[in-house]
Amino acid sequence: MISPDSSADTISLIGMPGAGKSTVGVVLAKLSGLRFVDTDLDIQVRAGATLQQLLERDGYLRLRELEQEVLLSIDLGGAIIATGGSAVYSNDAMHRLKAAGPVVYLEANLAMLQQRVAAAPLRGIACDASQGYADIFAERTPLYRRYADLVVDAGGGTAEAVAVAILRGLGRAP
Repeated sequence: MISPDSSADTISLIGMPGAGKSTVGVVLAKLSGLRFVDTDLDIQVRAGATLQQLLERDGYLRLRELEQEVLLSIDLGGAIIATGGSAVYSNDAMHRLKAAGPVVYLEANLAMLQQRVAAAPLRGIACDASQGYADIFAERTPLYRRYADLVVDAGGGTAEAVAVAILRGLGRAP
């Protein structure tokens, strides 16, 4: 449990689709006593469509716009925020997340991420149709690293192990 004096802290999770932001985020919220916010769900509610439907209907740039709108308008206080993979394209949104608390990059290697994404097709990845997953990985990795206050290996362990590693990395061992 996070100490009472830091109970309002927010931890934001960034990373590629398939890195486990939503899965780890729920576990991290339980371990820390913070609420959980999945911005992909907020985007879907705002758009009245799934991410994949939104991509098909309005295109990836609109999905990124909605992601920025959500990140600039939601209550970030005292929460674990699981962002969409393209959140790092918005400087304004990322600066807001960093002002609210530490930003944690859930890092995994390309092969593992591709395997995870292949197991869940139609994920609604915000990218140009000409880009493959490896292209997106190469484009986004430097952005994730730039904004991260902490990088955690999300490739090998369980969601619980990754959540504990985050808390330890932030000096908040459970």
